[in-house]
Amino acid sequence: MPLWTCETCGAQFRDSEGPPASCPICDDERQFVNWKGQTFLTREALAERHRVVWRDDLGLTGLGLEPSFAIGQRALLMPLAQGCVMWDCVPLATAEAIAHVRSLGGLKAIAISHPHFYGALADWSEAFGGVPVYLHADDGQWVMRPHPAIVHWTGESHRISDDLLLLRTGGHFAGATMLHSAGSAGGRGALLTGDIAQVTMDRRFLSFMYSYPNYMPLNAATVRRIAAAVEPLAFDRIYGAWWGRNIASGAKAAFAVSVARYLAAIA
Repeated sequence: MPLWTCETCGAQFRDSEGPPASCPICDDERQFVNWKGQTFLTREALAERHRVVWRDDLGLTGLGLEPSFAIGQRALLMPLAQGCVMWDCVPLATAEAIAHVRSLGGLKAIAISHPHFYGALADWSEAFGGVPVYLHADDGQWVMRPHPAIVHWTGESHRISDDLLLLRTGGHFAGATMLHSAGSAGGRGALLTGDIAQVTMDRRFLSFMYSYPNYMPLNAATVRRIAAAVEPLAFDRIYGAWWGRNIASGAKAAFAVSVARYLAAIA
């Protein structure tokens, strides 16, 4: 039976003879149902219409779909000695993209910031022998295709390696997660935020939202909690969720200024 992918959010669903009746992720107030109605593509139809491309994004290899699909995010590969960690995910895994990732050392693990970016996590894991997929347990209800490779970690942090630390900040979702790499940016550290802290279009600041498409801001207490969670970390660079949406240097100061600016704006 075919696997189905939501055309609006890019989540992959378990196999069934026909498409799901609805997408719980899109029915949630943080997302939306497409104006033409809820629609799904089989994995094969998605591969016929889109391809996975890869290119450098501020020193890391990024993966994304062309033409853009659903939310349009790109994944990033964090290189480790034993293979790469994929940060966030895309809705499609093609033979060509898998071969390219294998040429870079393969995947050691996958870690995803929140449910809008779960994508085809099971396909990517299976392509590399069932590598673990780290999702925070607080967001377990949003997994549309359960898989034995999923590790529902708990608590406030989870270490993937000596260099990589997952940090539950909350905000966009209860289990919303960022990834800290101590060795990136020439040893000055990098924070991969997805859109938990969204790099703005001028790439000088960040902002915080409960729902981006429906324009629902986060409250002050939640933003202060996010700021407190990342404050102990050293980082000079931030990678956002889309191509080029990064802060190349001075990112920790930019984060602090952005928090103050946001809190003043909603006061």
